[in-house]
Amino acid sequence: MCSRNPNKLRELSALGWELEVLDADGYPEEGSDSYVDNARAKALYGRSVGPAEAWMLGEDSGLEVAALGGGPGVRSARYGTEGREAIERLLDALRGAEDRRARYVCELVLLGPDGEERRGTGILEGRIAREARGSEGFGYDPVFLPAGEEQTVAELGNAWKAGNSHRARAAADLRREIQ
Repeated sequence: MCSRNPNKLRELSALGWELEVLDADGYPEEGSDSYVDNARAKALYGRSVGPAEAWMLGEDSGLEVAALGGGPGVRSARYGTEGREAIERLLDALRGAEDRRARYVCELVLLGPDGEERRGTGILEGRIAREARGSEGFGYDPVFLPAGEEQTVAELGNAWKAGNSHRARAAADLRREIQ
């Protein structure tokens, strides 16, 4: 997997994928406004520096909030500096907002040794809670309430997330694409 994020590796590995992190320096910056393009850039980088016979998986994901015009979107990881700060910034931006609709988006790009490309897309609809709750997951999980749920992803836990998250949905879509 072409990522330095151990949380993403853990989530995808929990779905039955046999993944290893590509240990390399010089990962490309996420400079595109497209999740697919960012995921592809990571996979292409992996293809250029990794083992020739290996498949390379690139991933990009983000949180899109209706009241923020779809932001923070592809810049979700850089919306704050670490964990709570991004959540605090998000909650401050939504203070007083009635429209709290949001969705998680994930794009996976898998590149084969011969350059063959396969993609998977996953979306989890929901809304933003008024306060952070729960201790599992990572990123915006303490404030993301999936559609039909009254608990945040962080409260629902990693077992729930393994079968229902945007990343799990993208992985299932990619698996269907491969078969």
